[in-house]
Amino acid sequence: MKLYYSPGACSLADHIALEWSGLPYETQRVSREQRKSPEYLAINPAGAVPALQEADWVLTQNGAILQYIADRAPQATLAGDGTPRSRAEVNRWLGLINSDVHPAFKPLFGATNYLEDVGTIERTQADARSKLRTLFERIDRQLIGREWIAGVRSIADPYLFVVTRWAKSSNVDLRGLDNLERHFRRMSGDAAVKKVLAAEA
Repeated sequence: MKLYYSPGACSLADHIALEWSGLPYETQRVSREQRKSPEYLAINPAGAVPALQEADWVLTQNGAILQYIADRAPQATLAGDGTPRSRAEVNRWLGLINSDVHPAFKPLFGATNYLEDVGTIERTQADARSKLRTLFERIDRQLIGREWIAGVRSIADPYLFVVTRWAKSSNVDLRGLDNLERHFRRMSGDAAVKKVLAAEA
């Protein structure tokens, strides 16, 4: 099993999940330029990371890869505690992060490059930060009394860690979100997370 990743990208979540899973795997670092190469486009026509290759089969899309890792390693209980309700909670928060939080960063990650008016760019980015603040407030409330976003450690937690890192580096206002900060520190102190971050440095 091989994970194609780029440092700083959402593929970090899959890398952490693989490390938590205990499954044997290898990684291939792919630069932004390499993602547009014919060789990589043959692996993922979208020119994006992550991509997970197993023999002659390639899986793309972050949510799908995280679910696959969890299903391949049921002993790691990364998709909940085994009950339908717990799995649904994992999917709920994974879905929020994948479908709402992640795309909300686009104006902060270059999606405004086509705009020429500085004022329009600034307003677009301010709106993005405001939307992200609202989303992280919701997540912070979910984390009240919980160590993990879905109640148990799951594939949603590495993804939350990734977007929290992005928020911290993009000047998103996270002041007062103490539960989110505790989750971030818990993840940062995890041995597997430290190992993955060192490998991607």
